[in-house]
Amino acid sequence: QVQMVESGGGLVQAGGSLRLSCTASGLTFRGVIMGWFRQAPGKEREGVASISPDGDDTNYADSAEGRFTISRYDGKNALYLQMTSLKPEDTAVYYCAARTDRGGIFSITAPIKSADFGYWGQGTQVTVSS
Repeated sequence: QVQMVESGGGLVQAGGSLRLSCTASGLTFRGVIMGWFRQAPGKEREGVASISPDGDDTNYADSAEGRFTISRYDGKNALYLQMTSLKPEDTAVYYCAARTDRGGIFSITAPIKSADFGYWGQGTQVTVSS
């Protein structure tokens, strides 16, 4: 059984930073496209960032470009999202996710779609105060 767990969320003032982490049991991250998503109240889940299996390529939503950095450490079966210059509109529950198709083609430009990801964490709340 796959279990993915996020951590690192919390309350931060606008302009601050947070680093989210994700680990998993029952799933090896190596060779898998990984991603971060978020969902604010009353809004659809939004793809924030994704990373290729080898970690060399990344893709960001416009809202995250230049402020967020996705990274991975397969040796620890870990995924990270470093968030800086946080804004109140970044307030949401953040989810890590893994594709189920090992060896899938990674795009650095295509929208990050939740339908492409089969494994999900339970989410961690990020609240940015103004």
